[in-house]
Amino acid sequence: MKEFINKITRPAKTDGTVTLTLEQRARSRLKTRLDSGEDVGVFMRRGNVLEHGDFIATEDGFVARVLAATEQLSSIYTDDSLLLARVCYHLGNRHVELQVTQKSVHYRHDHVLDEMVKSFGLNVISELLPFQPEKGAYHSHSISNDHHQEH
Repeated sequence: MKEFINKITRPAKTDGTVTLTLEQRARSRLKTRLDSGEDVGVFMRRGNVLEHGDFIATEDGFVARVLAATEQLSSIYTDDSLLLARVCYHLGNRHVELQVTQKSVHYRHDHVLDEMVKSFGLNVISELLPFQPEKGAYHSHSISNDHHQEH
């Protein structure tokens, strides 16, 4: 079994891909499979979160590109940047991990948070998307199950 031990930048070649959820990308030790089906292990330094597009390598130089898996997200789309900023403020105040773009915000699907966002007059769409939230001020990713989440 291949064991990925290093995160690298700009490899000369890529030998495969591995698609992982945010929770998997935040783990320092993980047994998984390459997208080709081959069993592999990921052994990164603790506290290191792999991001979509990162490259990881084995000791003998096999390189895989990390891809963010699709996850069930709640998405808000609006052209009203002030309203979007207000919603981000209130979600951030609840320590919710957010993926923010110029005209949208995405977070792990949570019906309680969805109702709060709707109270601002915004529509919430539940959809499957790759999830790459902002790193945050301290570059930490909370991966615990929030008490509001539906399972």
